[in-house]
Amino acid sequence: PSPGLLAHVLIAKYDDHLPLYRQSEIYAREGVELERSTLADWVGKMGFLLTPLAEAIGAHVRAGQTIHADDTPVPVLDPGRGTTKTGRLWVAVRDERSYGSAAPPAVIYRYAPDRTAEQAKALLQGCSGYLHADAYAGFKPLYEPDTKTGNAPLLEVACWAHARRKI
Repeated sequence: PSPGLLAHVLIAKYDDHLPLYRQSEIYAREGVELERSTLADWVGKMGFLLTPLAEAIGAHVRAGQTIHADDTPVPVLDPGRGTTKTGRLWVAVRDERSYGSAAPPAVIYRYAPDRTAEQAKALLQGCSGYLHADAYAGFKPLYEPDTKTGNAPLLEVACWAHARRKI
């Protein structure tokens, strides 16, 4: 496959939410026989090959002095039950342009099956600076001072949308 075809398959799957079996049917209507297993193999290999890029983006985001973080519930197929369960899509954003920084903005996403404090910690591992987040209790351990240095890894910056609810 060409790089353009691989990009098309990935964008159709992840951005347009077009399952591989439907993509296979679309290609077949155009006279191109691409089995779903072939498309799945390509997606897996591209995930492997793009891992260093994703890790570099994650390192860039985590190196920011100001991070925005949140999670959102997402429905996830639950094979065998005939229904969906709730997973979590965790996000961390670095965008310091409004503070005069020339650092490029970036976003990382991390899927998790739950909303435990361990997920927030894993998302923000190695971060220091300011964290804009909601009042989710799972972020609180990240604001606590280290017992050896006395420094907190992150300083809490209140989320205005949540703070105004208490006023």
